[in-house]
Amino acid sequence: MPMDFVNQNILLIGIVVVSGLGLLWPLFFRSVGQAVNPGEATLLINREDARILDVRESSELASGSLPNALHIPVSQLAERLPELESGKGKPLIVCCTSGMRSGRACSILKKAGFEQLYNLSGGVDAWAAANYPLVKGGKKK
Repeated sequence: MPMDFVNQNILLIGIVVVSGLGLLWPLFFRSVGQAVNPGEATLLINREDARILDVRESSELASGSLPNALHIPVSQLAERLPELESGKGKPLIVCCTSGMRSGRACSILKKAGFEQLYNLSGGVDAWAAANYPLVKGGKKK
């Protein structure tokens, strides 16, 4: 009898399970860094001398990067943490293409003792969409 119910309502049961997982997802996989939009990031850069860390792969930099951004791919971040140690007490804005890998990078940085972490919401794509300057090959665009 219970198997008949399951077989007859498999689609409904699937929807309930997927919805439940969707609600629980943020509890297990929340971003460590505070989300900031391009305007808020600009204020942090100008008012608090925030640094920018671009965690995209080298092949992605051709589309442009934020001015004065330090580039360390997220795949190399753990072993290259000493390059960031000198500015540990300053705000650090982490960016990638859309904001997903930068969340992972913020987790790595938080475990390493960084506290003022900001994840650029929407990443470099959002920055470009807001018509903020990008640097291509050492030149501003």
